[in-house]
Amino acid sequence: MILRDGALYDPDLDRFFRNLPLNGVRSHHSLRAYGYDVLVWVRFLSEACAKTVWQAGRHDVLAYHRVRRRAEVGQRISAAPGIVTSPASTVCIDGEPRKVSSRKRRSRIGPSGGRGYAGRARIAARNDAYEPAVRRADVSFVTLGDYRRFRDVGLRGLLPDGGTRPGARDRNGIRNALFSDLLVTTGLRLEEASFLFASDLAVVGQPPGRQVWLELPDALTKGDRGRQILVPARLLEQVRAYIAVERSNAVAKFQRRSGWQSLDRPILVHWERSNSRLRLRDGGDIALDLLSPEERGRIIVCNDDGTPSEPAVLWLSEVGLPVQPNSWEVIFARASARCRSFGFDVSISPHQIRHSFAVHMLAMLIQHRLRDAALPAGPMEGYRQVLGDPLQQVQRLLGHASLATTYIYLDHIATRADTVDAAVEELLALLQSETSL
Repeated sequence: MILRDGALYDPDLDRFFRNLPLNGVRSHHSLRAYGYDVLVWVRFLSEACAKTVWQAGRHDVLAYHRVRRRAEVGQRISAAPGIVTSPASTVCIDGEPRKVSSRKRRSRIGPSGGRGYAGRARIAARNDAYEPAVRRADVSFVTLGDYRRFRDVGLRGLLPDGGTRPGARDRNGIRNALFSDLLVTTGLRLEEASFLFASDLAVVGQPPGRQVWLELPDALTKGDRGRQILVPARLLEQVRAYIAVERSNAVAKFQRRSGWQSLDRPILVHWERSNSRLRLRDGGDIALDLLSPEERGRIIVCNDDGTPSEPAVLWLSEVGLPVQPNSWEVIFARASARCRSFGFDVSISPHQIRHSFAVHMLAMLIQHRLRDAALPAGPMEGYRQVLGDPLQQVQRLLGHASLATTYIYLDHIATRADTVDAAVEELLALLQSETSL
């Protein structure tokens, strides 16, 4: 919600925010971004146009565009994350009000809630709701060597030589490393991976050594698009071991502590997945495909007698509660700090792991394409065969709505020296064979 002078700015605008999850915008990051963007717009209308959001017309939009995109650098409102507030406005994110009082200085609140102050700029038709000039977001990914150090030293708590750290008490190292391996081998978003069900990867009766295509329901994915991901066989075996040992111990603690009582609005179900529906303990049923990530985290599976037994989600804390996405971000930050304490310049986030999957997967698919496909005659057909198919495959795995989004990873393949060298050798071999003919 957006507040002004401590009161709700507009009830209809508040209803728009509350309806966003029903229209496919479920990620907390996306909801926060919507809130900041709308706040900048209503602040501009209030300060520069003396209008409410419902009084704005085409000319106001054009004026906003001029100030946002075409004003002098340092004075324009930009698309960069972060907004500027005044003493008269507050944005509430996840029920927590964020307000800054400032008369002679401006406050910039970014998505993380951090605050910084700078001198006030003046623009035509006084408007305090400006942001710094936009900067193109760069894809950040890690090399496979850095990732292995991050996983083993940072997440698992091992020494750089692979030995056990003296006095180490990190009982969740195996779980954390396994979660990270899932991200780096599938390209899952953090929220998608956090709210997988244990039954999704248990894969009862699956032949050993077989990879599995896992169907992600629409409501779990960004934009309600749904998709399939390919889970490696070796990772499946490790997940089964985690479920049998570490997760089982967490479930036992959950039962002893009646952990479901500490959850907000738990959804108690009997685990009958026939016809893709879950049967509620107190009557009725739920369509699995319609469960949001937040709702999946509240699903508690009951025994036959109706006694709550365990959370449905795969990843559990030491006491059996679902591990939330923000907890994973903290875990990754601590793992990065641990790596730096050993002299490794590593700072890795869950979303960086997704970028890493995209870059490395695209590079390897291009290598295979160069090796396996004969060079075609037409240049456009050659581009399609050499790059088009790998791009489309990575697009589907990542769940991008547009292929243009996947194109950004092409610029970063050149930094993978091993891939570039191998690809050049493959190409030279093909060209030499063509020349010899």
